[in-house]
Amino acid sequence: MVCIRCKMVVKDELTKLGLHYGEVALGEAEVVETISADMREKIRTALFKSGLELMDDKKSVLIQKIKNVIIELVHYSEEPLTVNFSDFLSKKLTHDYTYLANLFSEVQGTTIEQFIIAHKIERVKELLVYNELNLTEIAYLMHYSSVAHLSTQFKKVTGLTPSHFKKLRIKRRTLLDNVE
Repeated sequence: MVCIRCKMVVKDELTKLGLHYGEVALGEAEVVETISADMREKIRTALFKSGLELMDDKKSVLIQKIKNVIIELVHYSEEPLTVNFSDFLSKKLTHDYTYLANLFSEVQGTTIEQFIIAHKIERVKELLVYNELNLTEIAYLMHYSSVAHLSTQFKKVTGLTPSHFKKLRIKRRTLLDNVE
């Protein structure tokens, strides 16, 4: 679950199955009742029909928690971290960062840092398309040390400069606006 709508779907599916839940957070749901194997399968099926997946494997759950922390920070938080990200993640997930980083790399085939960068660039693209903030404001919002750092990272990931990306989006939008 990586969005608020996903949490709503999970709550709805649990209610339909007659289950009571406590907290439903990104990536996890606390069910009050003891879940039988049969009920677990019903939950799995219901979630699958909604495009979600029930995870049982502890490593997969931990990987998903890492992803959820990153997604929440990049896409839904505007507050800068006051501590190093590795310390934040270790404390939040109560595991040593080296273990988390090695597990993530082993399972995902990419580093936590690259995953963060990919999400930051996706968020920057979204902000560029909205066209409400200039590049300096976006760099500040996304906690880049400078516009140059943001631009370098953006070009490395997308092959385009932020301004070129923005121009392409404007051209595309203009062309679509001409369609009658």
